[in-house]
Amino acid sequence: MQEQHQKEETPASHPLPSDHDDQLSSRSFEKDEAAAIVPEYAVNVDKVVQRRVLRKIDLFLIPLMWIGYGLVYYDKAILGGAVLFGMTKDLKLSVVDRSTKPPTTSTQRLSWATSMFYFGMLAGLYPLTFLLQRFNIGRVLGVVVIVWGLIAMLTASVTSWQGLFAQRFFLGFVESIIPTGFMCIVSGYYTQEEQALRQSWWFSSTGGWTIIGGALNYGFAQIEGGSLKRWQYIYLLAGALTVLFGCVCFVIPNSAVSAWFLSSEERVVAVERLRKGQTGVRCQMLKRSQLREALLDVKIWLVALMMAGAYTVNGAVSGFGPLIVSTFGYTTLESILLQFPLGGIVFIFILLTGYLSSRIPNIRIILLILCCLPVIAGCAMIWRSSWYHRAPTPVAGYTIIGFFGPVVSLIISLGMANVAGATKKSATAAAIFVAYCVGNIIGPQLIKTPTLKRHYPELWLGLIICYCIVIVLAIVLYVLLWRENKKRGALPINEAERDSFAFKDLTDKENPYFRYVL
Repeated sequence: MQEQHQKEETPASHPLPSDHDDQLSSRSFEKDEAAAIVPEYAVNVDKVVQRRVLRKIDLFLIPLMWIGYGLVYYDKAILGGAVLFGMTKDLKLSVVDRSTKPPTTSTQRLSWATSMFYFGMLAGLYPLTFLLQRFNIGRVLGVVVIVWGLIAMLTASVTSWQGLFAQRFFLGFVESIIPTGFMCIVSGYYTQEEQALRQSWWFSSTGGWTIIGGALNYGFAQIEGGSLKRWQYIYLLAGALTVLFGCVCFVIPNSAVSAWFLSSEERVVAVERLRKGQTGVRCQMLKRSQLREALLDVKIWLVALMMAGAYTVNGAVSGFGPLIVSTFGYTTLESILLQFPLGGIVFIFILLTGYLSSRIPNIRIILLILCCLPVIAGCAMIWRSSWYHRAPTPVAGYTIIGFFGPVVSLIISLGMANVAGATKKSATAAAIFVAYCVGNIIGPQLIKTPTLKRHYPELWLGLIICYCIVIVLAIVLYVLLWRENKKRGALPINEAERDSFAFKDLTDKENPYFRYVL
């Protein structure tokens, strides 16, 4: 294996950052962009300078990604608030069957409205992810995000459930670019040790925007007059905020190699610090061999299946959360306010698990398994407790299922930190969020309105089974990665060869010096 890699062509020269743009035009499609500004072999970099560069990267990227993914989550979750504000009646999302005694109400249209968003995401994930890899990140993100904002605003003009289905599909299609794009950005700017914390920072917006969105919905609930319905105002605001964010996206650079917010010397440091992890920076050429490897990689399948199982909770909570809480005897406004504790759990524990993962080596899978347990307990509490007027037990159970947030955040960090090669990283990011879509499609379908009096048994039992499966798959992944690291640890190390492999756009399987995180 080592002889094969040694025969690969190495960069003939290493131009200064100031003239790297011309070089990238001819070479970056085939090789990692890092080869344009760093030598083949490692150079020493002052740790003080490294910390300064890392701080600059954090200050630029993290706020942008936190706002961006927060808007994605808010855009999905406002359907639950809109339902409480009359959308169900206005768009005929619920159907009363009067042929039965007593009459029964079906919310299957609402379930499908929730699921259609994820069918759109499924359709958009791979084409938009590879479009992002092939072309300028900032320009692609900017255009697609502005289109997303306009589609969100058009929701206010929808007059039927069929129109809502179409709107939700196209909304999901364009929004699919955000999560996979952010995952690839993090893997191209940060070391393996840093990725868990940074992935948790932007993903914690799911909890933060649950609270922000709840507060906004509470404000919209106070609207008494106006020519529009309250749910229409919600979508107009969400769309307008998204368009503004899309305008900002145009300033996002392709990679650390061309990061305008760093000086020429700082760009070299930003790239050099990634050499040890062997994950590379960015390569714009799509490589079939890496796609094939991703398709056959067992660990990617394990991570994807874990994601599908873990995100069934979100599919139910984002579309039906306030509606479920209202069945416990709470008013519309109280149901909105009771989303705050769940959002707080998501926000705090995503950040906490990210911090612990960055401080304690190989603890991610252990934390993931531990965070699955409160979700299982919460589902059992909701299902088996008494739902009398303003019952506290199901509300407490609903709150602690917010631990699904850190579970999903850890799955994302495990998936992206354990692959290398630009095309393989893009394929992995897309695979993870294909699974995310599958979980979100399944979740709403488990809610059967006729089973309300029995506390939606299919939903809570289904979620418990999914999280038990996630635990089993996590254990299998731990054993698999541990054994692979042990096998690689027994191989001889050639320091010069290891340095030269770092920016050749090799995959984790092709590079014997790559080490997996657990």
